[in-house]
Amino acid sequence: MKKISIVIPAHNEEGNVALVHEKIKEVFSGLNNYDFEIIFVNDGSRDNTQQKLEELSEQFDEVKYIEFSRNFGHQPAVKAGMDHAHGNAVISMDGDLQHPPELIPEMIQKWEEGYDVVYTIRTYPKEISYFKRKTSDFFYKLLSHLSDVNLTKGGGSDFRLLDANAVEVMRNFNEDDLFLRGLTSWMGFKQTGIEFTAAERVAGESSYNLKKMIKFAFTGITAFSVKPLYIAAYLGFLFSGISVVGYALYVIYAFVAKTEISGWASLIMTIVFFGGLQLIILGIIGMYLGKIFKQVKERPNYIIKNKNF
Repeated sequence: MKKISIVIPAHNEEGNVALVHEKIKEVFSGLNNYDFEIIFVNDGSRDNTQQKLEELSEQFDEVKYIEFSRNFGHQPAVKAGMDHAHGNAVISMDGDLQHPPELIPEMIQKWEEGYDVVYTIRTYPKEISYFKRKTSDFFYKLLSHLSDVNLTKGGGSDFRLLDANAVEVMRNFNEDDLFLRGLTSWMGFKQTGIEFTAAERVAGESSYNLKKMIKFAFTGITAFSVKPLYIAAYLGFLFSGISVVGYALYVIYAFVAKTEISGWASLIMTIVFFGGLQLIILGIIGMYLGKIFKQVKERPNYIIKNKNF
């Protein structure tokens, strides 16, 4: 029998872990030729998630858990699960049931057809806010334009299946700022996508706020592209040229018209504008330097406090 490992990061998901286990077990009850394990990764939960996982693992042999020493983030949690999975294929999914377990048989079927990576293309129900849908679409369009990876619209979900060979490649990545969605696209292999509609969260509240979304966006862009550095340089040349030409024309006009060259307001506005532009450029450079600073320390992506396997 082939073994499928299911990796589920869990952060404050005490109300969901038992439900998602039940759903997955129900799905595999109809898949006679496959064994499965579920690896929950407790990413520094502050509720009773760990207690629930320990209770589940005592009742069901297929339930494994990894407990982090603190909250390291969603991407390191997925990476930790993959690092400890030994299935013929690994499926990563969220623990809030927005990723439907009912899609697993179709993912396995595509894998059996010869695909090494089966990613999912997420569509949103009407209940999801217009702002959420548009910001998500805009991010993936922007990432595709600014980097060397091409993420399909809606294809940035962490709900995917990876063949054991692809998982082995993923284990060897030692990047500090992980962006697994981009890495999956970047590393190649034979890939295909499956559409699904994101369900409503069953219990609890999402901790993925706007601030984390923006941080994640910057992580993705800077992890796969140096184009922002080129854009900063182009902006510098562009505005320097505009300022030289513009002020040269103004000086000539003032000389011909015999008007006094003065004006504190225009001077202050110019200083503020170019000062802001310089800060933006320095900020872009600083993000890349910060990534280098963290990478050269070679600290681990996560620290395991406890596990049951």
